[in-house]
Amino acid sequence: MNASVGGAAPGTPLLSLQDVQVSYPTRGFRSRPVTVLDGISLDICEHETVGLVGESGSGKTTLGRALLGLAPVTGGRVVFAGRDIATLSRAERRRSAKDLQVVFQDPYSSLNPAMTIEDILTEPLLARGEKGGRDIVRRLLDQVHLPQDAGRRLAREFSGGQRQRIAIARALALDPKLVVCDEPTSALDMSTQARILTLFKEIQETTGVAYLFITHDLAVVRAISHRIAVLLQGKIVELGSAAQVTGDPQHPYTQRLLMAAPVADPVLQRERRVERQRLLERQAQGLSEVVDTPR
Repeated sequence: MNASVGGAAPGTPLLSLQDVQVSYPTRGFRSRPVTVLDGISLDICEHETVGLVGESGSGKTTLGRALLGLAPVTGGRVVFAGRDIATLSRAERRRSAKDLQVVFQDPYSSLNPAMTIEDILTEPLLARGEKGGRDIVRRLLDQVHLPQDAGRRLAREFSGGQRQRIAIARALALDPKLVVCDEPTSALDMSTQARILTLFKEIQETTGVAYLFITHDLAVVRAISHRIAVLLQGKIVELGSAAQVTGDPQHPYTQRLLMAAPVADPVLQRERRVERQRLLERQAQGLSEVVDTPR
């Protein structure tokens, strides 16, 4: 299991987002910047999985990109292993990238189809001036349950689930402390999703790596997360344990997300649709009463 990260005192979060803001400039004279994320505060501890859930356009992926230095942090602090990485230069970010890796959503576009799997897995090591040998490739392939001869094959020879396993192995090549998982199961079928989620759990148990798991699927995030943060229009509206957020959600938006999640039982699915409609009507009525209340 990974040792404590240098710079992070025992008991302190591995990652601490403190009032983080991400804004983009807009064109036009005196035009105001567009704020995508506002006042985001969130901690992730070692060996922990924090799920980040929300609908499309809520800012989930932008937050992941901000952690990786791919989106501008225009306010607040991003403290990783005791150091504010939001203020680092590009060269300094590259040097610190060893401990912070990513698994992208689409396993088909995230792997170079012209490279062998061995080259893909050793590329992060070579980029840092480290040696990448077949022993390392075999270890990585074994971690994600792929055959040893997979290293000699090309990415296009594998299925979507196998490609995502390769992408996970590449993220593990540098022995990171935190992996940003950006919708890593959304392009996969249900049975493959379940196997990939199990793999993520196995890797965490053996390596101690922490995850920020980004998804729009409450069922997925419930299956893998210790805690869940719900994002709405660039703000965290609910944060709690996975059991609390998915079993007894407090915010109306989280309640609507839970009711909208599909279930296999058609009778239960019908009941949830009816309950969701009732919830929407109650919330609309409550909003109407607030608006109509005399001041």
